Amino acid sequence: MASSSRSFLCIHGHFYQPPREDPFSGEYRIEPEAAPFPNWNARITAECYAPIANAGIFERISFNLGGTLARWMDRHAGETYGKIVESVGRYYRRFNLVNGLAQSVHHTILPLARGRDKRCQIRWGIRSFESRFGHRPDGIWLPEMAVDYSVLEAVAESGLWFVVLSDEQVRGDLSAGAGPYKVRLSTDRFVTVFIRDRHLSNSFSFNMPAPKVARTWINDTVRSRPSGGLTLLATDGETFGHHHRHGVDVLQELTSPGIHDAYEITTLGHHLRQHPPAIEVEVLENTAWSCMHNLGRWATGCACTAGCGYWKGALRRALDNLSRDIDEIYANAVRSRDLAPWALRDDYIEVLLGKIDGPTFLAQHHLGHLSSIAQQRILGLLEAQVYRQRMFTSCAFFFEDLERIEPRYAISNAIQAIALVRYATGDDLTSSFRRDLSVALSPTTRRSGAQIMSEILDQAEMVESPLGGSMRMTRPDDL
Repeated sequence: MASSSRSFLCIHGHFYQPPREDPFSGEYRIEPEAAPFPNWNARITAECYAPIANAGIFERISFNLGGTLARWMDRHAGETYGKIVESVGRYYRRFNLVNGLAQSVHHTILPLARGRDKRCQIRWGIRSFESRFGHRPDGIWLPEMAVDYSVLEAVAESGLWFVVLSDEQVRGDLSAGAGPYKVRLSTDRFVTVFIRDRHLSNSFSFNMPAPKVARTWINDTVRSRPSGGLTLLATDGETFGHHHRHGVDVLQELTSPGIHDAYEITTLGHHLRQHPPAIEVEVLENTAWSCMHNLGRWATGCACTAGCGYWKGALRRALDNLSRDIDEIYANAVRSRDLAPWALRDDYIEVLLGKIDGPTFLAQHHLGHLSSIAQQRILGLLEAQVYRQRMFTSCAFFFEDLERIEPRYAISNAIQAIALVRYATGDDLTSSFRRDLSVALSPTTRRSGAQIMSEILDQAEMVESPLGGSMRMTRPDDL
């Protein structure tokens, strides 16, 4: 039990890597820039994830582990992955709660998503966390901390307690430091938010002190604040060891305070149970921790990335139009069977996690009587929904050029979704998507998204596709 004169520090690491595998084959490309390692996932594991896990630090911090990274680690860095999972188990046995947070599955900017997609991303994220760690999470990490009230409504509807935001994203009395605070929702219920210290977090991210002075820095910070309060340092987990080579040593220092230090280490869920929120704050909608332009970085283009970002709006419109058409085809097919399409899609996470196979899933939803062809049609449309969700990974819009691998990844997933719909129903959405992509132009090459789409199809080393190119329907599991 902490003395009343000591304060609390929580360090949260957002551990995430964007999808780097070939979206058709599921194979990871060789990335020469990551030498001497074959790719960046392997290099960052050696520099960051493995040292943190080996030092036992995951048990002393709050963290979220993105699905694309978790799946890669499970397959290619099993020892490190196993230690992370074990750390959550040890924490649970000690405190009867988990120190990890879920993350919405495909790192989608949730305020820009349809309501049903917000709920799907959150529910899939919760179920993925349960599958990996064996326990239900109390909170969820919102990709890029992007938020509006509809996102918070979806979080509350899913039975989660809290999210993490940055101090520039809220309005009100922040005298309780990191909180927790409560945010009133439209249904006269509340969701809890923790507020990261932006200045402190950015100082460690971009100007990390040496290990021998890091704890002194934190002590000086918390001593200037009311005793008993919480300070939250939240940043990319890769800050510790990859971006700053001495970062693991710093993290070790910060999470091992002695009796003479002014703070104790805690985690968000543990602190919430000991300190229920009392102060109400308001959320500033359509904000994120990495864009000051009302989510312009992922919607229309803004000054957060260099050069002309108009291609972002055109790409998003093309993906939005395509997703609307895919959804209409899917919903009509499922409603004709007297089922709720979006609840069925939410439940499909059990198939994606490998808990049951497709026919068993359909039988559980009273579709086992259908012919094998009809069952394959429904399963194909559900698979198309997976790719259609993956089109919107935030990385596709984060950087400066349409020619980068991340936008290509989004277009590749769109191609697979289109193909699956055509296989299932005969409906061909290719021409309308290609037309919409023709408006998106690379600021460096002036090539259009339609040209990039054709190139992707031409380069695929797969079986013949109904889209005029070739590909194999191999779904990398990023849950």
